Amino acid sequence: MRVLAVNDISCVGKCSLTVALPIISASGVTCDILPTAILSTHTGGFTGYTFRDLSDDIPAILAHWKKLGLKYDFIISGYLGSIEQIEMVKQIKRDFLKESGTMIVDPVMGDNGILYSHFDQRFVEEMKGLCRTADIIVPNLTEACFLTDTDYTAVSEQDYPAILAKLKALCPRPSVTGCDVAENGIKSCVFYTDESGKTKEYATEKIEGAFHGAGDVYVSALVGCLARGVLLDTAVEISAEFTKNSIKQTALDKTEARYGLNSESQMFKYLQALEHAAPQR
Repeated sequence: MRVLAVNDISCVGKCSLTVALPIISASGVTCDILPTAILSTHTGGFTGYTFRDLSDDIPAILAHWKKLGLKYDFIISGYLGSIEQIEMVKQIKRDFLKESGTMIVDPVMGDNGILYSHFDQRFVEEMKGLCRTADIIVPNLTEACFLTDTDYTAVSEQDYPAILAKLKALCPRPSVTGCDVAENGIKSCVFYTDESGKTKEYATEKIEGAFHGAGDVYVSALVGCLARGVLLDTAVEISAEFTKNSIKQTALDKTEARYGLNSESQMFKYLQALEHAAPQR
């Protein structure tokens, strides 16, 4: 199995490619990367960070890959800094995804009900178009609201299935992460659509606080599971538990949240669950 991860590199603050590459690689599959930008730190909680857009470098990289005849079983796209890069990802799917391959889009646009500062409604509309090309999309609740023209401030627990249903108009197997539900206290829940089109949910313990990079840990683990042949229901469970355990460890360590999740110490437990669930090779 060969995976291509299209995302930015934030040199400090564990997220995007610095999370995707180690987790997917540790899962036992080859992970190639295509950086969309390079930043000194991610943009959440840091000021004065450097940012270099790599759009001008991408065409030559892709031309070289074509000469090598590269094809991918999975392509996962994350942070895209411009509409131009959205169009590039569409072309990357056409040129490099195997006919039987899986396209996964993490529509990174915002959090806590707000778009990131350099995104606007036009970007949201273009991201909807990219989601239409995907087999699986993994927005957080904020991104799901923007993709479905839903008022985030008015959303309650009862609205999650309806939001997921609207997302099906964009992609056959959407999921929504970061949904709080009241279940013996507050739980953090993933609502998703399985292979048969049925709406399902998986809840874990909610750890209070704001933790950067949780979505990147979750989707990277999910890609690793799926690339190893784990069924979606089990992949969601393993990935959600790994993310929860990483958040809990970060809270216990009292690490400054903007530096990302301390997922390293939880990797062994994730890999044990993955090996137990994956078909024998």
